[in-house]
Amino acid sequence: MLRLFTAIEIPETLRTRLTFLQSGVPGARWTPVENLHLTLRFIGEVDEPTAVDIDAALSVLREDAFQLTLRGVGEFGGRDPHAIWAGVAANPALTHLVAKIERALQRIGLPAETRKYAPHVTLARLRDTPVAKVLEFLSTHGLFDSGPFDVRSFGLYSSFQTPRGSLYREERRYPLELTD
Repeated sequence: MLRLFTAIEIPETLRTRLTFLQSGVPGARWTPVENLHLTLRFIGEVDEPTAVDIDAALSVLREDAFQLTLRGVGEFGGRDPHAIWAGVAANPALTHLVAKIERALQRIGLPAETRKYAPHVTLARLRDTPVAKVLEFLSTHGLFDSGPFDVRSFGLYSSFQTPRGSLYREERRYPLELTD
């Protein structure tokens, strides 16, 4: 079985900038620089034939390249925060790409994603973290803005659990079309 997801790779220089945010929160397990990405669709565990079908479905998608901006930070969990993330500025091209991926995956028989898409880059997972420290982090870094970066492809990734955390491997990259 393969555990798969689709994602946009964050440029190396921006991943490095994001690591500069990763401090000052007790109980945070910071995402390693090489794992920082923007998930488009979590697929989950599938067998090899289904993975081949997923690749075939994604290979025929045609979308234009676009620019994306990471903006702001936030948390999931409210009074019991369990993750800190960098947000994504509203972007119709991103929303359209996610919708096309979703339709392609449903056409091959995968169940529909039930959660509303909330684009973000996970910076840390939290355990027993004081809410005050999370709020301090959000206040300190709330104005984070990456500036625009080019998105010229997305990838199909596999995820492997290890004692040191998850390892991600790009299985296939799908180009987005460049327009004049």
